[in-house]
Amino acid sequence: MSVPSVSDGRDASRLSRAELERWFDHLLAAHGPALGRLASSYARTAGEREDLLQEIALAIWGALPRFRGECSERTFLFRIAHNRAIAHVSRRRLPIVESAAELDMEDQAPDPERALSSGQQGRQLLMAIRRLPLAHAQVVTLTLEGLSYEAVADVLGISESNVGARLTRARTMLRRMLRNSDGS
Repeated sequence: MSVPSVSDGRDASRLSRAELERWFDHLLAAHGPALGRLASSYARTAGEREDLLQEIALAIWGALPRFRGECSERTFLFRIAHNRAIAHVSRRRLPIVESAAELDMEDQAPDPERALSSGQQGRQLLMAIRRLPLAHAQVVTLTLEGLSYEAVADVLGISESNVGARLTRARTMLRRMLRNSDGS
């Protein structure tokens, strides 16, 4: 059984419910971890992250029949996820993370010492990204997920040059924050 999509020339609005379900399952399996990381950058607790992921999944399910193939499936998913995350942030005043224990980050490195160091660096980076202004955190998060400047611009509805400018400013702010957290 193949996974249907509009990339094979089919009209998504004409897919059967079973075909939409297979496509939806395939998309979530392929992009779920990246969507989870995106949700983590907007949510402050594991529970809030799970709530946001559910909102994103429901929004993807609702939008899937309207996908016309004008962008990649990945860009389509990230646009939906970004819009849900912005709505989520605007509805709730998010608490500030008080401890790294509240972060839901998992490191797959086999070496315990390297895992500890990498996990601490990852948590520091995530906490620093969360302290960035939203416009800067968005471009950093999407870029870390491997989206091109063009795709980030498409997701956020800004120009590619604006993506580059925001990313440059965000990197400068992150370096400063991370340097200050090291006590340097």
